[in-house]
Amino acid sequence: MTDNPNITLDMNRIPEHIAVIMDGNGRWATERGKERSYGHQAGVETVRRITSECTRLGVKYLTLYTFSTENWNRPADEVAALMGLVLTALEDELFMKNDVRFQVIGDIDRLPEVVQDKLQETIDHTANNKAMTMTIALSYSSRWEITRAVKNISTLVAEGKLKTEDITEELISRNMTTNFMPDPDLLIRTGGELRISNYLLWQIAYSELYFCDTYWPDFAEEDLHKAIASYQNRQRRFGKTEEQVESEEEN
Repeated sequence: MTDNPNITLDMNRIPEHIAVIMDGNGRWATERGKERSYGHQAGVETVRRITSECTRLGVKYLTLYTFSTENWNRPADEVAALMGLVLTALEDELFMKNDVRFQVIGDIDRLPEVVQDKLQETIDHTANNKAMTMTIALSYSSRWEITRAVKNISTLVAEGKLKTEDITEELISRNMTTNFMPDPDLLIRTGGELRISNYLLWQIAYSELYFCDTYWPDFAEEDLHKAIASYQNRQRRFGKTEEQVESEEEN
């Protein structure tokens, strides 16, 4: 159910896992004559709104692309501001109020120690929450993650603990940092760009993709509903024919 009468959601077909590329913060601020950090601050408020709404709708996993490994190449003052915002975002009671478990994926060792400590504190504090798992991808990229998985598996082979013929898709998935959650059903990218930007490349093999022009700070609950409605209007075939899927649904 949605407050917009033009959008009707099937509450029995809400995506279990939604992944988001939160793009457009900097451009949103620049267009308003503000520093880019102002857009990131506004983006934190959107995270709070969308997290609460996903919980209300029954989404079980929400994964947010927060800071990529490539973002380390941004100006030092912007990186510092982003790290500060991470700490600010974790200070409120968003997680406890909405019964949300917090997780993080990425090359966390590159983060400032104070950020690492706060992340672990929030993970521990929310460990028993059940309604939804909200994960931020921080200092993350798919190429980093896949390279890490290959190294882990190669080490096991070199140590004689694993045979090459034992390497399967399931084994690779278990060595991904996302091994505690299912693959995304729906990937949303805001901000008007039409690319994946090195995000969850292994995991989105059969995800439905949704792109919108709305900058992340302006992305409202209604925009989320539009994305979910678009998802619900598609037939997910996973390599099968339309007839096969329809036959399975009838049975």
